[in-house]
Amino acid sequence: EVQLVESGGGLVQPGGSLRLSCVASGFTFANDDMSRVRQAPGKGPEWVSRINSGGGRTYYADSVKGRFTISRDNAKNTLYLQMNRLKPEDTAVYYCAKGRPPVPRDYWGQGTQVTVSS
Repeated sequence: EVQLVESGGGLVQPGGSLRLSCVASGFTFANDDMSRVRQAPGKGPEWVSRINSGGGRTYYADSVKGRFTISRDNAKNTLYLQMNRLKPEDTAVYYCAKGRPPVPRDYWGQGTQVTVSS
């Protein structure tokens, strides 16, 4: 069974930073691309970023490019998302997801809330 356990969300002021972590189990983490998806209140899911299985290729939505960095540690089965220069419009529940988008909901983590507000 695929399990993705997320942590690192919270309340941060505009311009601040957060790092999200996602620990994976139930599959061979190093063999899969991983994605990050977010969902703001009242809106549909938005793809944020993707990293290939080896970690050498990364992709970002235009809305976060230059501010967010996705990375992974395959020895620790962990996916990271470093978020800098956060904006109020980044407020959402952030999910890690196994695979390339669109990822079925069955392969999403439980999500972690990120709130950017002064």
